[in-house]
Amino acid sequence: MAISTTSIAHVRLTVTDIERSRQFYEGVFGWPVLVELPPGADAATREALAFLYGGVIYDLGGALIGLRPVGDGDFHEDRTGLDHLAFRLADRAALDAAGEHLDALGIAHGPVKDIGPAYILEFRDPDNIALELTAPK
Repeated sequence: MAISTTSIAHVRLTVTDIERSRQFYEGVFGWPVLVELPPGADAATREALAFLYGGVIYDLGGALIGLRPVGDGDFHEDRTGLDHLAFRLADRAALDAAGEHLDALGIAHGPVKDIGPAYILEFRDPDNIALELTAPK
């Protein structure tokens, strides 16, 4: 019998500099923080939130994205592990607006591409993790 899933619950990305990555992801996506270690947390709170490993978890309205500061900055999608992470947008107009938002933030990105059933816009985070925005036709 196969395991029956309904969606992705969460993804955690390892990053080299948590503050730089937070600025990037919060600036690009504006995701609300679900869980983070509060400044000046007591020992009990630090222990209870040890699963964060000094990172943060964002709530995307059903799925969670976490950032964990550990990596050595040597990400490459041609190695075993993550190839890229894609986020769905409503339509082509939202994708075009996202490109303008990335431009305003000074974030390099490729052009909107027509890949047949959808459009995509590719860019990278500060640790070179490949990200993609996609919109249906």
